[in-house]
Amino acid sequence: MRTTWDFTGTRALVAGAGGIGGVVAGELADAGAAVVVLDVDEGNLARVASGSAKGLCADLTSADACRAAVDRAVDLLGGVDVFVHAVGTNDRRPVLDTPDEVWERITSVNLDSAFWLGRAVGGVMVPAGYGRIVYLSSVSGLLAHANHAPYAATKGGVDQLMRVMAREWAACGVTVNAVAPGYTETDLTREYLAAPGVRASLESLVPAGRLGRPADLTGPVLFLASDAAAFVTGQVLYVDGGRTLV
Repeated sequence: MRTTWDFTGTRALVAGAGGIGGVVAGELADAGAAVVVLDVDEGNLARVASGSAKGLCADLTSADACRAAVDRAVDLLGGVDVFVHAVGTNDRRPVLDTPDEVWERITSVNLDSAFWLGRAVGGVMVPAGYGRIVYLSSVSGLLAHANHAPYAATKGGVDQLMRVMAREWAACGVTVNAVAPGYTETDLTREYLAAPGVRASLESLVPAGRLGRPADLTGPVLFLASDAAAFVTGQVLYVDGGRTLV
């Protein structure tokens, strides 16, 4: 049975309009929230921005750009109650074949933006005495997947970053958590999953017998963004069909 969430009056900022971020933004808007979505891809924004969701084109790979994006979003929304960080990229190759520029690009997109945006959003939420922050992490932050070194390092970093934020901001009414998907069918994984044998190999590792879908993530994210999770903070919620059990 589907749970109906009511986010009427809630002001939500979602970073990342593609894949999971786009679906979450749409669900928040459908549940009554006023939503601003950040993305560098105007095509992703056009698909998400409708009704009560507004798109802002922003390159989130510098501290100044992240601060400016949050400032613009706060101006549009009149504040921010919920922040979801769903920005991510990957480049699968062995450590010895990973050039500096690949490491720098992945860490900038995945981890630096998580810090810069989270810090800017926290600067609004902490004085207000209320906030819900949810990061999209990954099972790669826990499991040692080959050919995932920069991606895995950033997701492990996101997990620790959110724990420290949760510790520092708990007394101010701000919760900070992460949702960690297993392999999920998105634009980020489509080409990889299409390679011969890859899908079957990955599905064999999941006790549920299938890969995740963006819709599998919306309930967990919206739960953590709601008042039902007011006493949940500093947690990584694995949404992986049991992948981390084996």
